[in-house]
Amino acid sequence: MKPEAQGKDVKLKILNAAKKLFAKKGFEGTTVRQICDEAGVALALVSYHFGGKENVFYALFETFAPAFLVTEYDLEDPVQDLQAFVREFALFRLAEPELINILQQEVMMESPRLEKLQSIIHKLWRQLRFILEAGKAKGRFEFDSTRHTVHFIVGTLIFSRSSPFLDPVFQDEHESSRPTAAEIEKMIVELTTKFILNGIKSKI
Repeated sequence: MKPEAQGKDVKLKILNAAKKLFAKKGFEGTTVRQICDEAGVALALVSYHFGGKENVFYALFETFAPAFLVTEYDLEDPVQDLQAFVREFALFRLAEPELINILQQEVMMESPRLEKLQSIIHKLWRQLRFILEAGKAKGRFEFDSTRHTVHFIVGTLIFSRSSPFLDPVFQDEHESSRPTAAEIEKMIVELTTKFILNGIKSKI
């Protein structure tokens, strides 16, 4: 393996280990040694490749950020744009649950790292704002406050997920057959989209 490829492989190992540990223990509860032990690499390699734990944290969001993060919508059909927006984010949440978990923790704790994360993720939320404003102007959406509606939708996308924490509430339910992973994915995307569109009284 070429040195350059070897370096990329080590960096990815470190990032995957950090993603797993930050999601489970939080940023403050994770040490560089734990990351290296999880990744199976020498302790000095975090400093060599990233310069420290905080840079590993930011590199996670830069490395695993989805392509749709920088999508710009033409706003000709705000309902279609919002459906696409919700679908892409819901699929990302399913694909990267650990990254979403880390983001949840950082938001809830009002972490000092959030300020730097703004440059990575706030363009996405601005696009949501533009979609909502365009939809309202065209008479396709109905809501009182853009600011609060953005907050509600962001909350739904980031914080709502199928969690085993609530399983006891439904323990008396009997499913005739277990849905496949693809069926669960499809259902989550459809239900999330429907919930958000109903909330803003979307006129399709």
